[in-house]
This record gives sequence, structure tokens and C-alpha cells, in this order.
Amino acid sequence: MPIITLTQNAAQKIQESAETADMQEMSLRIAVSKNQDESFEYAMGFDDNFTDADMKITSNGVNLVVSENSLPLLKDMTLDYVELEPGEFHFIFLNPNDPSYIAPQNE
Repeated sequence: MPIITLTQNAAQKIQESAETADMQEMSLRIAVSKNQDESFEYAMGFDDNFTDADMKITSNGVNLVVSENSLPLLKDMTLDYVELEPGEFHFIFLNPNDPSYIAPQNE
């Protein structure tokens, strides 16, 4: 299992965004930091500036890059793109390492 998985919906939206912004050659950097209250704060954006310590991952055709510091906090995370309210779509981070994570219930 990859360290980070993108759902097909997330991958499609990221690829559309890259095309719109003419950034198809860039990787998507995903980062996380821990706040003082132990909650997680996520960030992502297209990046072409890498270090040797960065982990490069491909999921559903999208090239991802993660810093060495973020890697342990993002292990086994899934990034999805879902409709939370009618007509309102958002990226969501399904991260079992996040203290606020609630595992999806099987219906």
C-alpha cells in the first residue's frame, strides 16, 4: 500500500487544476504540521523545488512529493475530493494519524 493514496476523484481534480494553471509538469506537494493542541493542519500546492530528503510518490497518475518531516504524519493517508454540501466540493484528508480522524463506517 502506498504511503499516500489519492482517490480517483481527487486525482482527476488535481489533474484538472494542473492543466488550468499550466502546471502539468509540477508535482503536488502535500504537507502537514502539528498545532499546539495536537490537531493537524494540512497544506498542498504544486511544487517543482525538491530536496534529496523529499519522498516522491505516484498515486492514480499524480506525482506527489512529501517532506521528510511530514512523512510520518501522512503515512497511510487518503486524499479524497467529495461533495460535502450540495454543489460544494472539497478535498478531505483521511488520515489515521490525525487525532481528529474518524474511520469511515461501512454501510
